[in-house]
Amino acid sequence: MANSKFGPAVLMGGGLVVLGAAGYLFVGIAGHTLPSAEATAVSGVYFLINIIGPGLFTALEQETSRATSSTIAAGRPLRRVVRNAALLAAGLLAVALLVLGALSPVLVDVELNGNWPLMTAVLLSAVTAAAIYLVRGLLGGMQRFSGYAATLAGEGAARLLPCVVVAVAGVAAAGTYGLIFAGGSLIGALVGLPWTRDMPHGEAAGSESLGRMLRGLLLLVGAILLTQLVANLLPLVVTAKLGSASLVAQAFGAAFLLVRVPLFLFAPVQAMLLPALTAAATKGEYDVVRSRVRLVLMAVLAVGIPGAILSWLLGPWAAQVFFGAKAALPAAAVGLLGVSTILLMTVQALQPALVALGRHHAITVSWAVGTAVLVGLLFVPGDTLTIAVTAQLAGPAVVVAGVLFALLRALRSSSTRAPVPATV
Repeated sequence: MANSKFGPAVLMGGGLVVLGAAGYLFVGIAGHTLPSAEATAVSGVYFLINIIGPGLFTALEQETSRATSSTIAAGRPLRRVVRNAALLAAGLLAVALLVLGALSPVLVDVELNGNWPLMTAVLLSAVTAAAIYLVRGLLGGMQRFSGYAATLAGEGAARLLPCVVVAVAGVAAAGTYGLIFAGGSLIGALVGLPWTRDMPHGEAAGSESLGRMLRGLLLLVGAILLTQLVANLLPLVVTAKLGSASLVAQAFGAAFLLVRVPLFLFAPVQAMLLPALTAAATKGEYDVVRSRVRLVLMAVLAVGIPGAILSWLLGPWAAQVFFGAKAALPAAAVGLLGVSTILLMTVQALQPALVALGRHHAITVSWAVGTAVLVGLLFVPGDTLTIAVTAQLAGPAVVVAGVLFALLRALRSSSTRAPVPATV
């Protein structure tokens, strides 16, 4: 299926609006229709699903996209890449379910207000995430962004519409909301499947090996899981310290969601940028890599700075109006959380270039150091809110420094070498 004449950016943006609205309205509907403790638990499910799904399985999407794009650029058939990606998805899912099963008693008691149906939703989200991120990896690598956008819109609609029906019918329940939110990803995957037909058939011999894809996946799993921890951990920590019944904890979770709007709007940039950068790196066109990275960094500032200003000016008010928060956070705290979003967007812009250049390890190391800084700060005694905001600024700042240094070094060394090989 060909991309629409309106262009991939418009299609991706439209799909993202639907998915973004579903996520934010999901938390907002829960906040207005459930008691405070249950609403906080549902918010916890939202953050857990974002750690598990995007945290683990975005790695599958990126490695599948990289392998697909590299194979197409080298003129090789895709059958082996598809088979390898499916095997990696199954293995990653098995590990995720084992870990979640082992942690479930703690998660239910600490984060989910003792609600086991919400834990079922978390487990279901791992299964549905494996499906949708595999499909998106193939679509992104083939640059079939109409299909990719369809997965976004399908996932969002499948999450939003049933939640609205439940709320209007007056049968709101935390477990029901959680299961609806988790199940939407499966619908999104099914919607995108038609665009995976008619894959390119290359003529050159060879393809991406399972070993190389596995190594790339493991490094990206570490990096992206740490990414999601840095991006989503703080509301869980604040809830654990203050208690799920705390009005401040609920308000912090709501404000945290609001300041992440620019980051969410910027998310498809990786899906669209990675295939183009991989193809350029495979062909040795490093000037193209540099120019595209510069362009996307300018876009980060154009989106991120207004977002941080609005977070400071309107964040506390919006958290109360749109998410039913019962307390108002200091405007400065919400504004600084907005600045942390700019830092995360910067990493989001730089990371695809390192993946395209085969520097997965540099990404993982940078996120490991940044996560260590963030977690270390959480043990500093003092006001919970002040410490949380400080940690959320310091951790991403360290990651930006590490990733930028690694990218500059990789571009200097790659420019003097042959193009990145497609096989091991």
